[in-house]
Amino acid sequence: MAKTETDVNHVPFLPTRFTSRFTLDEWHLDNQFRYRCSEAQRELSDRLLAEATLACESAKEIVKANKEETDHRLLEKLNDIEFRKGELLRIRKDGVLEIDALSVYRERITDVLKSVKRNALAICEKCLVARERRLGIDLVHDDVERSLLKEREVIQGAESLLGRVLKETREQIRKLKATLYHIDQDLVNKESNLRIDRRNVTFKETDFNLSVHHDTSRLDQSVVELNEWELQTNSNVIDANKEVNKAKQLRCYIDTIIKQTIDDLARQKDVTNKALRQRIEQTREAKTKLELQHSEVIKQIIVMTSNITHIKKSMADKEGYMALAHTRLGHRCQRPGIELTQDLVEANLVKEIHELRNVAANLQRMLCEAEASLRFLLKTQIQLEENINVKTNTLKIDEVECMTLRQSMDYHAY
Repeated sequence: MAKTETDVNHVPFLPTRFTSRFTLDEWHLDNQFRYRCSEAQRELSDRLLAEATLACESAKEIVKANKEETDHRLLEKLNDIEFRKGELLRIRKDGVLEIDALSVYRERITDVLKSVKRNALAICEKCLVARERRLGIDLVHDDVERSLLKEREVIQGAESLLGRVLKETREQIRKLKATLYHIDQDLVNKESNLRIDRRNVTFKETDFNLSVHHDTSRLDQSVVELNEWELQTNSNVIDANKEVNKAKQLRCYIDTIIKQTIDDLARQKDVTNKALRQRIEQTREAKTKLELQHSEVIKQIIVMTSNITHIKKSMADKEGYMALAHTRLGHRCQRPGIELTQDLVEANLVKEIHELRNVAANLQRMLCEAEASLRFLLKTQIQLEENINVKTNTLKIDEVECMTLRQSMDYHAY
């Protein structure tokens, strides 16, 4: 303990080393001084001991309270992280399930598109191309062609709509995967945080692997505010929920679109098939009538041919009578003198010749008419045969080709 100013003033005079004796007063003063110094040092030591004991007790309480508070905060933080991790895992599971479900829907749309484009549209186009091979009057813009053109329009519209829906589905899957990527990154960070703080919870002050920070840099290296940390996880969960809900709505929309598309296509298919069947029936009926007419014309041609032969024979027969009358009349012109009279025989021969000429002219006229009629009948026969061939070709196209093709046009719920 340092000497005070009072103590210095009361220090007795000490003799130099050359002084051999002290006075009794000096001896008493020195003893008193030594006693007072000892008492002061002892009192100071007692006070320091009391203060140190109090400081140690206080430090022990402070350290214990701080450690307990830190342990409590660590446990709270671990529970908070566990809760947020659970939320992330829950929404991640929903996202994965929704991606799988949307992938199935994507395949459904792809199958419908393939069926519409490679099957329905191709069949419709083939039917239109095949019906261009109809001949003559049968190459008509009928209800079947109008239905086929309408069907092609419906198919192309369905193809365009399904293409847009497929694009939306792929985009939604991409968004879900992007959301899962952010969730996975957050989960990795949460797991790392859990691993660090779980380890911190197990640490004790008596462990050997503890270290003290001696660097001059700041102790707290955190740069993210607590509300930012909470906001990030909340944002990931909200974004994922939003995308999952969008995916569910999209799947409902896809169900509606596929059903509506299939119904529209099937309805138009039935309309086209009905028109085609009606047209086939009309063509078959027309062909049957033409065949019946052809049969009657053939019969009429046979009759007319026989009639012409009969007329020609009749005309040939009349030629003998005509020659006979002319010969008789010529011979009678050689009668001599007075015998060359205009008697009843001559009058009858002249009459006979005139009548035979009239008969021959009438037969010739009838022969010309019969031959003209025969030519017309033969022409009609050829035209009927051509028309029958046209109808046969049309039936082959509509009934055999188109109907057979359209049997493979299958619309079902994908």
